[in-house]
Amino acid sequence: MKAVILAGGYGTRLSEETDLVPKPLVEIGGRPILWHVMKLYAAANITDFVICAGYKASMIKHYFASYFLEINDIEIRTATREINYLTPKSLDDWTVKIIDTGLDTMTGGRIKRVAPYLDGTFCLTYGDGVADLDIAKVIEFHRSHGRLATVTTVPSPGRFGILDMGSNDAVLRFHEKPDAEMGWINGGFFVLEPSVVDYIEADETIWERQPLERLAADGQLMAYRHSGFWKAMDTLRDRRDLEELWANGSAPWRL
Repeated sequence: MKAVILAGGYGTRLSEETDLVPKPLVEIGGRPILWHVMKLYAAANITDFVICAGYKASMIKHYFASYFLEINDIEIRTATREINYLTPKSLDDWTVKIIDTGLDTMTGGRIKRVAPYLDGTFCLTYGDGVADLDIAKVIEFHRSHGRLATVTTVPSPGRFGILDMGSNDAVLRFHEKPDAEMGWINGGFFVLEPSVVDYIEADETIWERQPLERLAADGQLMAYRHSGFWKAMDTLRDRRDLEELWANGSAPWRL
């Protein structure tokens, strides 16, 4: 199974960092937030990634291209251009496709652009959010209900979109960022069938609007409730909070 990661946005609310690097490469504990997200999937034995890049896509490509180089001490022989790794550390056994899905493409459009690289049920998430979530259990839940889409939901902090859910956890309605409402929100970890791409029209389609709203209306969107730790790195304050948790050795998502 593949994990698709949306990593192409401008990250304007974190401009203190994203003027220099794309948001997924902003570091927590010396590692990009993107790496932390990928570790969550690797814990569920999902190691085949499709990264939907856009803003500063070349920097994400360079990070993975030089991944082994960065984590080891090295000796370089300039005359022969030979590089010896002095402290060879074991690497994560990942396959990483980095696809430039366009600078201004919306989230739905990015998913549609990478559809040729998908060959079955797949996971989808954002490159800036972590949780103490058991991805394997979300996949098991998805397979149990037979619908096209599963969204992991988390308790609303009061500033995100709301999902109306029935007694059997079927999503009855999905509505984004309403005023003065509380409830369960899109936690950003999805399990999807390939045909959800048919709900996406073009580059301008925002995944969190028409596609999810239509899937809910068609009875094809189910919710996996997660009441544990969850945090999206939207602002500099969010980054500092995550950094503090990691530095203190108390990061709930740490594996």
